[in-house]
Amino acid sequence: MATATQKEVSTKSSELIWALPEGELFTRLAADTKQGLSAAEAAKRLESFGPNAIAQTEQTPAWKLFLRQFNSPLVVLLAVAAGASFAFQEWLDGIAIVVVIVINALIGFYMEFQAGRSMAALKKMVPVSAKVFRAGRLSEITIETLVPGDVVYLEAGDMTPADARLYESVQLQADESSLTGESVPVEKEPGELSADTPLAEQSNLLFKGTFITKGNGRAVVTGTGMNTELGKIAHLVGTSEQAATPLEKKLEAFSGRLIKITVGLVVVIFGVGVVGGKPILEMFETSIALAVAAVPEGLSIVATLALAQGMLKLARKKVIVRKLSAVETLGGTTLICTDKTGTLTLNKMEVEALVSPGGNWAKSENAAELPAKNLPEAQYRRLMQIAILCNTSEITVGKRSIKEIGDPLETGLLKLALRQGEDINKLRKQYPKQSEMPFSSETKIMATQHKAPEGNLVFAKGAAEEVLNCCSFLLDGETNAPMTPQRRKVWLAEAEKMASSGLKVIAGAFKMEAKGSKEELTDNLVFAGLFGLIDPPRKEVPAAIRQCREAGIEVVMVTGDHPAAAKAIGRQLGIIESDDADVVLGKEMPDYEKLKAADKNRWAAAKIFARVSPKQKLDLIRVFQERKAIVGMTGDGVNDAPALKKADIGIAMGKRGTQVAQDAADMVLKDDSFVSIVVAIRQGRVIFDNIRKFVIYLLSCNMSELAVIAIVSLLFLSFQLKPLQILFINLVTDVLPALALGVTPGGPDVMQQKPRKPNEPIIDLPRWRRIFFYAGIITATTIGAVYFSHYIIHAGDEWNAALSNNILFFTLISAQLFHVFNMGSMELPFWRTEVVRNRYVWFALGACIGIIVLLYQIAPVRTALSITPMSVADWGVSIGAGLLAMVVIRLGKYLKFFQNKVL
Repeated sequence: MATATQKEVSTKSSELIWALPEGELFTRLAADTKQGLSAAEAAKRLESFGPNAIAQTEQTPAWKLFLRQFNSPLVVLLAVAAGASFAFQEWLDGIAIVVVIVINALIGFYMEFQAGRSMAALKKMVPVSAKVFRAGRLSEITIETLVPGDVVYLEAGDMTPADARLYESVQLQADESSLTGESVPVEKEPGELSADTPLAEQSNLLFKGTFITKGNGRAVVTGTGMNTELGKIAHLVGTSEQAATPLEKKLEAFSGRLIKITVGLVVVIFGVGVVGGKPILEMFETSIALAVAAVPEGLSIVATLALAQGMLKLARKKVIVRKLSAVETLGGTTLICTDKTGTLTLNKMEVEALVSPGGNWAKSENAAELPAKNLPEAQYRRLMQIAILCNTSEITVGKRSIKEIGDPLETGLLKLALRQGEDINKLRKQYPKQSEMPFSSETKIMATQHKAPEGNLVFAKGAAEEVLNCCSFLLDGETNAPMTPQRRKVWLAEAEKMASSGLKVIAGAFKMEAKGSKEELTDNLVFAGLFGLIDPPRKEVPAAIRQCREAGIEVVMVTGDHPAAAKAIGRQLGIIESDDADVVLGKEMPDYEKLKAADKNRWAAAKIFARVSPKQKLDLIRVFQERKAIVGMTGDGVNDAPALKKADIGIAMGKRGTQVAQDAADMVLKDDSFVSIVVAIRQGRVIFDNIRKFVIYLLSCNMSELAVIAIVSLLFLSFQLKPLQILFINLVTDVLPALALGVTPGGPDVMQQKPRKPNEPIIDLPRWRRIFFYAGIITATTIGAVYFSHYIIHAGDEWNAALSNNILFFTLISAQLFHVFNMGSMELPFWRTEVVRNRYVWFALGACIGIIVLLYQIAPVRTALSITPMSVADWGVSIGAGLLAMVVIRLGKYLKFFQNKVL
């Protein structure tokens, strides 16, 4: 095969490729529409043209990220304080404040840098694949390895992986809204167009990044990466900041209100201090430091980091959360609408039974027992033709495994044919496909037309009731008998019987077309029989459904499958408890506009919906959301995209889901398993609880600082905290323990709690009461430690203001570090709580203690922080008082007044 050079393809891309004759274009591209490229040729072209990827916008450089940390009103306040210190020639204080500013910036930079790295890692979690012909075989490869001249196969739900020229299509439509702005899918078909055809009307071209919404087709890749229409405009798209999530907005608004409260309090403390004779500079620095300490400046960064790390943890559990905001909603999910196939079941289809007018066959443990022994030859032959020819999937037998490409139901039919010794490729060459009516969720039928020696043969398969409605005859031995209403009723009953045993039932039909026939492919078909496929339930799903019920989450099955099969699976999994449970059929579901109150009540009470269309899924979500439910909806098809967008949490399938569905979803399940949804909800609850934990921790610590300073100032006590001491406390006790709380694994009762209401604030009234309680206890024990030291440890001594200041300082640090353990669950003994068992909490406490010990050894630091030597007894008082605060708080949480299990 001739090799197309990069220069040649680059030239061709600038030419009017839509106007070139197919033969000429494909010759220039050295493309083989029959075999595709060889592996060696594809590798050469990949090396020459590079990966099929759009150049990513450059990430914010680290130095810019660092400088951005200084763009904060609170940092400006600190800078003003440092400037004032230098102006009054308080050099040590000024230098110390500058050091604090730098340390604060470094901490903020690290957290934001880590959050950015986490988000970048998430973007690589969902590789997009493309179906391509290589060396005569249909294979799946990542889109980055596509090259010009590749032959790709596309069908409904696929994302177009590169710019390509169509040479074969069946009712193909593409959604090009992302490129042209056209909201309606456009028809695509092979052919030549005039040179002046505008982009939006180039119907023989497919463009990278657009989606196939209907039909299927084959095309030759003409451009990849930046050499595509999408690539051409990529440089015009400026970088845009990611929109803040609702949680971040709540935190920002919360911080704003806290700043206003703090400013008022600071003004009062400053005024009281000056009136009480304190130096103006000291009160000015104290006020500014107090303002900085009172507001948890890094709150949104810590929250973003917790969200991103939680998303990475989910990714390792095969759940890809595509939007940060989705993590917030996960924990509040109250209802899951789940598909059956592949989500509740294994999606490993095997044909278990064939039922035809000429006889029946059931799979036996004896592999040698073939359907041909029980079925007439003509009957068996037609069923095998339907299984192989009315089928777009591929199956390859290797030495140790079978590789399946395509829909599991179709590969299940091909595996049946292989087990019977059928030569799939030989039969497909013997009856080449001429046209096709692809399966759709509306028609529930697929039909193909094939060239045969005796004329054109049409084969069809699909839902039993739909196929039977299209049949005018049935195959009875060697002859076609009329399909009477009575016979149709008998076969519908047979399909119902098979489905009630848990089989997925599809019907097969065929017809011989007369030459020049104008009728539709599905008109006047001949019924050949029923295929019964089994898709076993996942063993782990019943336990997951029970866990959902304990968590206050309803589980509803919404499937396009037969109602009897849906009820059988629902009963096995525990979604319903008896055969009397109501199953709502799609044909019984009126349009939303025509719904009556009784209809809505029935929908709300039902646990299984069968034969449901994508539009009905959308209506169902609207009814549930009207009743204030937070709905998670699974979907995998093109037409599921509106429902996935409408749901509070759209959940797409990673294995069998289309690119359209995945693009519309908030979350992608890499293993398609229902259990992964439950794992994601649990992790969503844990993440939100952790954010709530460190917000409560930070606020209670900061409020205790405010209270201590306010009381000491208002009572004109002599042992007020110094400005640098306040800043030091803020740095040591705020950052590391808060980060550790952000990665707490979650308490044992996280899935026993009722779902969180969507409008519930991060801090509600009961939690505000707890914060005031926590801050009050820490304040009381901290000030009490000073008086205990003076009147008990140093009884009779002169009042030592410097020592009292140090005891106040270290007691406040000790109490706040011990306070982190108060964030644990009250359902377990202290040593088994999730916070105590969180190794990162111990690492954080160890680091904080290490910093204190290290800085205590450095003389200039001791001088800057006004630290004087303390006796062992004084250290015992500070540490003991901090420990006492923790014990009192935990005892208080056991009291009925606080025992509402909100923390």
